[in-house]
Amino acid sequence: MIILLIYIAIFIGAFFTVRLINTRLAQRNDFTSLKTVTFGDESAVTANRTASVISVIAIFLIWGAFTGSSLVPVHAPGPYVGGGQFDYEVLHPDGRRDTATVFWQVEATRGAAEDIAVADNDGFARDDAINIIKYRSGQLLWDRNDETDRKAGARIVAVNGQPTDFDPNARDADGNLTQDRPRFDIEHGSATLTDKGALLITPDQGWQMEPIWLPAPEAVWSRVVEIAGAGYQNSTLLEHLGWSLFRVVLGFACGALVGIPLGYAMGLSDWFRGWFDPIVEFMRPVPPLALIPLVIIWAGIGETGKIILLFLAALWIMTIAARAGVSGVNITKVHAAYSLGASRWQIMRHVIMPNSLPEIFTGARVAMGVCWGTVVAAELVAAEKGAGMMIMVASKFQLTDIVLMGIILIGIVGYGIDILMRRVEAWLVPWKGRG
Repeated sequence: MIILLIYIAIFIGAFFTVRLINTRLAQRNDFTSLKTVTFGDESAVTANRTASVISVIAIFLIWGAFTGSSLVPVHAPGPYVGGGQFDYEVLHPDGRRDTATVFWQVEATRGAAEDIAVADNDGFARDDAINIIKYRSGQLLWDRNDETDRKAGARIVAVNGQPTDFDPNARDADGNLTQDRPRFDIEHGSATLTDKGALLITPDQGWQMEPIWLPAPEAVWSRVVEIAGAGYQNSTLLEHLGWSLFRVVLGFACGALVGIPLGYAMGLSDWFRGWFDPIVEFMRPVPPLALIPLVIIWAGIGETGKIILLFLAALWIMTIAARAGVSGVNITKVHAAYSLGASRWQIMRHVIMPNSLPEIFTGARVAMGVCWGTVVAAELVAAEKGAGMMIMVASKFQLTDIVLMGIILIGIVGYGIDILMRRVEAWLVPWKGRG
């Protein structure tokens, strides 16, 4: 929630700042500025590159700030590392009371801190010491060095002057505690009594993410360099990404080769429309991942099954896109072509196909995105090479840096594919949006 609020604040601040600067320093004199109506006009809205750059930088800064990265100047409060102490009061079964001190040390890594030396003190309660790893809690058996332990009836009745009447032996017939476990505030953390009456010490965790949940940017980059050179699971990084890309391109191409002609047929023939419409509309909402078990049964876990799954992921999207492109052709253009003596083939070639291409390219971009996400999931099931396989294997060993590296690379490749298809569309369909 804190990260989300910070991101929203950066977005709002950047929006008004850039708008103010643009208003004062520049005034548009292009075609768009001459329009009398621009609201709701797609041609009047283009991506603000400044906003794109700020967005990427903001995400990187937030990522680095909440992971303690050395690449960013500002960090969120991190977990406490250092020493601390607190007192606790013990009630003896015979009614006597005694006070002891707990010395605790939080270390960045296991074995980084030396054992704490504790001197013997008078009384039946002895001082205690414990080392705790950063981001972790430590359970202290405070009675292990005392004359009287919890089994004999000794119990803690106060921590740092905060009293409690918690008795771990007070239970109902089913053995459940009849009291809530108390929590005590101590310097740089908190202490809680467990069900058995031991002390659970939890140092302040701060706002930074533990590396096992979210590693720092430099840790992910070091993994990229390492795997690019030495490889992972007997394959280099390029081989993993190359196999995933090959599967996507082949599956998409097969889906497009079948889906586009089918969509044209459905858009031009009422018989084809009536025959295939129930099938297409039935399969359209079915997620490709739901087909993985069926595809494995039909084609096994080899490459054939993955290609079939990607083919099915692209088929229905390309079919609907081609059908929508044909149905959306302006009828006045068809009438004009007929009035000029055009044949049905000429209308198909010079009117229907050019005017349906924008819809087809839009569907192709969507289909490629779906295929790219589907291939990663398919590789999670069974694959020897691929980005999804790399993520799956790394997750089993809790190698979050490799998992995050794979996710980032998948996003970059997917974004690159979308940009490439936009360029191809702008080159092949320059008349898009011009009526």
